[in-house]
Amino acid sequence: MFKKNKSQILFFILLNLFFSINSFSQKSIYAGIEIGRRAIKVSVIDVNNIKKADYKILYFATERISFADHIASYGELPQEDINKTAITVVDQLKKIRTDYKLLEENIFIVAAPVFTSARNIDVLRNKITSLTNKDLEILNVNEEAKTLVKGAIPPVDYANAFLLDIGAQTTKGGYIDELKDNKLEFIPLSLDFGTMTLTDAVEKTVVNKSQVNDMSKYQEKSFDFNPVLRKKTKEMFAANPPLEKKDKLYLSGGAVWAFSTLYYNEDVKEHYVTLSLQDVIDYDAILKNNFTKFSNLAKTNKEVARVLSTYDQKYLISANNILVTCLESIPNLESKKIYFVKEGQVIWLISYIADRSKKVNTNF
Repeated sequence: MFKKNKSQILFFILLNLFFSINSFSQKSIYAGIEIGRRAIKVSVIDVNNIKKADYKILYFATERISFADHIASYGELPQEDINKTAITVVDQLKKIRTDYKLLEENIFIVAAPVFTSARNIDVLRNKITSLTNKDLEILNVNEEAKTLVKGAIPPVDYANAFLLDIGAQTTKGGYIDELKDNKLEFIPLSLDFGTMTLTDAVEKTVVNKSQVNDMSKYQEKSFDFNPVLRKKTKEMFAANPPLEKKDKLYLSGGAVWAFSTLYYNEDVKEHYVTLSLQDVIDYDAILKNNFTKFSNLAKTNKEVARVLSTYDQKYLISANNILVTCLESIPNLESKKIYFVKEGQVIWLISYIADRSKKVNTNF
């Protein structure tokens, strides 16, 4: 009897093993759809070790839509944006579910904090929920810096690192302190200047408005404005003495992406790129005195071309002024390791995964 059913039993054992392995692999795969300020970004990652931020990006796609500009102009989302977003989200969700067969609880759909100012945000939220059976969560602007820190810094480094994210409007970040009873405290860092706001501030100091697009005049006024930037930056670090003892600095945001792409000019595979203050200073000299080097490089390098299509020379100078000033103002910088968080598009997704992992302490 046993011999007769042996092959059948073996078949069911192998079948069960297959589904068990398949089910196990699905648990490590996560997907995030982020409706951001200027684009919809879709990521699928396979997490090997969340504590060490060890993961592999399986899929990434982006669809550019100027949400922030439209919300600023109209106070709401145009119907065209709502329709296009719904179509994109539905199509991408279908692809994710079909291609990766991941668990439903491992799929997240979020919108950037800017959407809180759109008076018709519920129209978009309800449409996405009805079409996908998934909730649309709007990231809390007050929690944004914490989300960045939890997602950009590998959890294993929470206690001895801090983050700075140089964005368009502001520079933000923070660090995590370990308290008693296994509790954590998040301390935010904030600087009023970002790439665009610093550029605007410098342009306002140009008295003769006919010279506002004169590159030499802009560089002159940018240099004159540096003491203001330096003062604000030093105040931020002076108010946070624990930073002196932190061993690692993680950097994210467009300013650091631009520097890393233009200066290193190579396809770095690691999620974290090691950089130094001297490299940033050397890049600064090229940026201000030999910009044609990058313009020529853009003709053959797609990533360099993408940077230059995103930022013009003035924005790049402002971005790097913030980066240089921050690095030069950090107490005890020479003893720290500095990393660029290359995969900035998945920071919030890593943060979500860390929040739900039993292996990571997020007891804030």
